[in-house]
Amino acid sequence: MIRLSGFVALFWMFLASFTAASEKAVVVELFTSQGCSSCPPADKFFHENLSKRDDVIALSLHVDYWDYLGWKDNLASPAYTKRQRNYARAAGHRSVYTPQMIIGGKDHVVGNHPYEVKDLIAAHKKKKSVVDVSIERSGNRFVIRAETSQSPGAMVVHLVRYRPAETVEIKHGENAGRSLIYANIVEDWDEIAQWDGKSPLQVKAPGRGDLPAVVIVQKRSFGPILAAAKLK
Repeated sequence: MIRLSGFVALFWMFLASFTAASEKAVVVELFTSQGCSSCPPADKFFHENLSKRDDVIALSLHVDYWDYLGWKDNLASPAYTKRQRNYARAAGHRSVYTPQMIIGGKDHVVGNHPYEVKDLIAAHKKKKSVVDVSIERSGNRFVIRAETSQSPGAMVVHLVRYRPAETVEIKHGENAGRSLIYANIVEDWDEIAQWDGKSPLQVKAPGRGDLPAVVIVQKRSFGPILAAAKLK
């Protein structure tokens, strides 16, 4: 009986460790701007909470449409503004705003509503992933693999690289005089493959630099994010 109890205890310890290791990571995209007076609380929450969670892939995308207010965001890109507008179009929304967080490529929420953000993350974690994806570095390249046992339809595979943190002194505009910390700042976002899921995917991409990298599998036309994995 003692031996059986010991075996059962070891089994449950193994099962718990396996579950923790395979825990689903939820992608959270923060659309923000240095020129937005409402953004600092969202940026702080993003930096101090979301960017430190192992079960969240937190990505900060700076948009450029507030640059006319007297301060040009040096982290912004029109490509990220376009991505946000495409999300809005897919959801049937007529306008975009900051700070905005998009959870799992699906749920749109005001970025400085932390309790709502946490609830949405928890809800997404409960959903079973239909795609398995991984990323590893091989020499000067990334190797990305994905497979699925279902037929989720047309998908896009993205490779994202980001800077872990940067402090910016804001000298003009609505946040003039503030020193703000930004986390997980997207450096580049590339579409590297289109995939129908009918056979396993393996693709290689240039592994330039040493920034952290993320692979994201998303349904076409800015649909839900089906899977994601990060390489630190």
